[in-house]
Amino acid sequence: MLSDLYIGLRSLFRRGVVNEELDDELRFHLEEQTAKYVRAGLSPEQAEHRARLEFGGVSQVTEDCREARGVTFVETLAQDVRFGLRMLRKWPGFTAVVVSTLALGIGANTAIFSLVNAVMLRSMPVRNPDELVVLQWAAHSQPHHLGMSSFGDCGSENTTTGASGCSLSNSMVEEIGERKDVFSSETAFAGPAVLDLSGNGQASIAHGELVSGSYFETLGVGAALGRTLEPEDDKPGATPVAVLDYGYWQRAFGGAAGVVGQTVRLNNAVFIVVGVANPGFTRLTPGKSVNLWVPLTQAASLGLQWAGRSTPNNWWLTVVGRLQPGVSRTQGQAALNPWFVSQVVDSGTRHDAKPVWKKGDDPHLEFVPAQKGLVGIREQFGQPLILLMAAVGIVLLIACANVAGLMLARGSSREKEMALRLAVGAGRGRVIRQLLTESLLLSFAGAALGVALAYVGAKGLATFLSENSYSPLQIDLRPDARVLLFTIGSAVLTGIGFGLVPAFRGARANVATELKGTSAASTATGHGSGRRFGLGSGLVILQVALSMVVLTAAGLLLRTLDKLHRIDPGFDTRDVLLFSLEPELAGYKGERIPELYTGLQRQLAALSGVASVSYSSDALLDGDLWSEDVHVQGQSDKATVGTQMMRVSPEFFKTMRIPMAAGRMLGAADMAATARAALVNRAFVQKYAAGKSPIGLHFGGTEAKDPQWEIVGVVGDTKYATLRAEEAPTAYVPLSEGGATFELRTVVNPIELMPAVRDAVNRTDGNLPLIRMRTQSESIDRLLFNERLVARLFGLFGGLGLVLACIGLYGLLSYEVARRTREIGIRTALGAQRRDVWLLVLRQGVVLVIAGGVGGVVVAIAVTRLLASLLYDVRPTDLMTLSGVSALLIAVGIIACLVPARRATRVDPMVALRYE
Repeated sequence: MLSDLYIGLRSLFRRGVVNEELDDELRFHLEEQTAKYVRAGLSPEQAEHRARLEFGGVSQVTEDCREARGVTFVETLAQDVRFGLRMLRKWPGFTAVVVSTLALGIGANTAIFSLVNAVMLRSMPVRNPDELVVLQWAAHSQPHHLGMSSFGDCGSENTTTGASGCSLSNSMVEEIGERKDVFSSETAFAGPAVLDLSGNGQASIAHGELVSGSYFETLGVGAALGRTLEPEDDKPGATPVAVLDYGYWQRAFGGAAGVVGQTVRLNNAVFIVVGVANPGFTRLTPGKSVNLWVPLTQAASLGLQWAGRSTPNNWWLTVVGRLQPGVSRTQGQAALNPWFVSQVVDSGTRHDAKPVWKKGDDPHLEFVPAQKGLVGIREQFGQPLILLMAAVGIVLLIACANVAGLMLARGSSREKEMALRLAVGAGRGRVIRQLLTESLLLSFAGAALGVALAYVGAKGLATFLSENSYSPLQIDLRPDARVLLFTIGSAVLTGIGFGLVPAFRGARANVATELKGTSAASTATGHGSGRRFGLGSGLVILQVALSMVVLTAAGLLLRTLDKLHRIDPGFDTRDVLLFSLEPELAGYKGERIPELYTGLQRQLAALSGVASVSYSSDALLDGDLWSEDVHVQGQSDKATVGTQMMRVSPEFFKTMRIPMAAGRMLGAADMAATARAALVNRAFVQKYAAGKSPIGLHFGGTEAKDPQWEIVGVVGDTKYATLRAEEAPTAYVPLSEGGATFELRTVVNPIELMPAVRDAVNRTDGNLPLIRMRTQSESIDRLLFNERLVARLFGLFGGLGLVLACIGLYGLLSYEVARRTREIGIRTALGAQRRDVWLLVLRQGVVLVIAGGVGGVVVAIAVTRLLASLLYDVRPTDLMTLSGVSALLIAVGIIACLVPARRATRVDPMVALRYE
């Protein structure tokens, strides 16, 4: 076998030498056979003649030997490539149009697939990621008597039960760490937390993840500089240390090697930087942005109230373990589930008498592969990306149909060439291979140009995703083998897809007809055969139909956006500037927090262009929501009802222009820590006060320690977290602690005031970082991010598809006008008017557009149902959208027909009659 390989490679790369050796060998055998016959008594001439007869044709034997060496296919392929390149250079205009069309189609597909790969498919940048599992609990109902923190690491898609999560308590994590029969190593983490970082210039916000000391060891991630965290760093009393993300080290610390050992302050606590993680470790959970890592034991020093270590009722840690060699996920689950059930069912845990679940809830642990279980941004962006992948796939089909039509038209001019090839002995398979080679050359050229377009497009989309996220996203768009294979596969399938039919059509050229000079061009599109729609017309209909599908989807999404923007949120969203503060991160406590807020409020109100200033615990329509179960006076003794809650300043309703319905507003006296005045909205009154006046009623928690609020007024309903949700019962109470979002009502463009607002905050306290300054309109746009992303790109891809379809229609009609020049000349000579010629061409084009539109409507009605989750108050069968898109297609189709129609009216009858 190795000798055959050696012979084949030597024949391929040393062709001249091998051919000379072959000729010498054949000549030797021929001379030996001739000498044999001479010795038998024949004359030299007779002996040579007989030897040649027995030996066969030397040329044929030479070819047989070369084929036996396996290099003939490669040689003929090289010939096909060289000839194909010459033909493409001969038609530069055709080549440019086809390559550009394919570059758009393949580039768009590669760009979206790069995002799909980065967000949904790329393997975690850790050692042997297939060995890692995330511990996820599942049950028929949510757990009771628990405080739970979740950071978007896992989602509901990983289980078939009614409730699931991947947060566990610290005591559970410690006991899991003792199960060495299941895991060779394990780690827990939580966050990221928003941290106030100082000590490196001006105070800034950093996103820090709290991890156990075994985090980097378990993941198999090393340090680019210094060291990573170790188990000793996570013990009580250990020196506070931090490890920086490589990219953050480059951005915030300038990539300085002296960062190791440097002291920084996080939430006013001193930490020592001990290292920088490897640059390849960009994320564990897809999209999660982390600037640094600190040990779990430092949660208290950072002042993170949700990070309780000693409370068994606080589930806040995500656990990832590396399975022991030979232990499967099923075996691991079986080993840990009895322990987990004993912790949470009936009698409760050893530390808490209250059970978390009942036995009938079937609580259990599931070992989910970490690659699948840590969903991150996949849950938010997964569906839009899949829809966009379908859209660009349709665009590529349109591009293929477009190029196939161009190839058919060009093939009609090469039919005499193909007939001549067949006449001199070329097989039909050889002709098909030559034409497919040309198609593949075009496809690969388009793919090469498309890769450049894809890189720019993917970077732009990644930036758009990050800018519209509530925290910076890490999306690794570096090309890998998967993206490379996708691009190559797209190029091959595309080349075969648009080249196969023209290749078979070219191989069926009529030799006798073509060599006699009779034009067979009419068969190129099928019109000459008397059929209503030929192959070229069918391709145009396909392009129009596919464009109809994408444009209809874009139209539905645009109508959804318009309806969402027209929703009355219950307050004035115009000219409002928002920014958030977390003073506790900078060391503020107790009475210092309201003093800070009132002082900053006075400074901001004094700025030119500011009409009013307020602050609240959350911003309206910003994605945040605080809700509690409260007891309302007048309800049954033990009944609690779900209520949306918000802490506000007295000026909140004036700034946001929320109307007063009854009672009074909050005043300065109501901001005292002991005051208990509250406002509710109309939805609260309708649902919990039976429509009667609620003034004087009390509501609050059911525990003795919970505050009891007295309703002093009623305000109008507003949207709280999202635009899609109905107005729900909401209570507004005074803000006296915690972080806040400031609202500034302006009389100028809010963006113009951003520098002045930053300066005012810095003058108040230079160590107080300002978080997420944005306008109210920008917040709403973030809420509608998925709808905006899909609508914009569907509109872009739909427009691209429509342009390609119009180019295809234009090309077909131009070809038809050229083919029917003699017919048009005869019609004109017999008295046909310009209007008749116009209608002749326009009718053909409009019929094709209508046929494609009808087919497209049928497909669109079926396909656009997949968009139902993104639509709002719009049905997939929306008549207005379908009518509008149909009208657009017909209008643009008519425009595409105008130039060929105008050219037809200019045909000179005398020239046309001499045409052939």
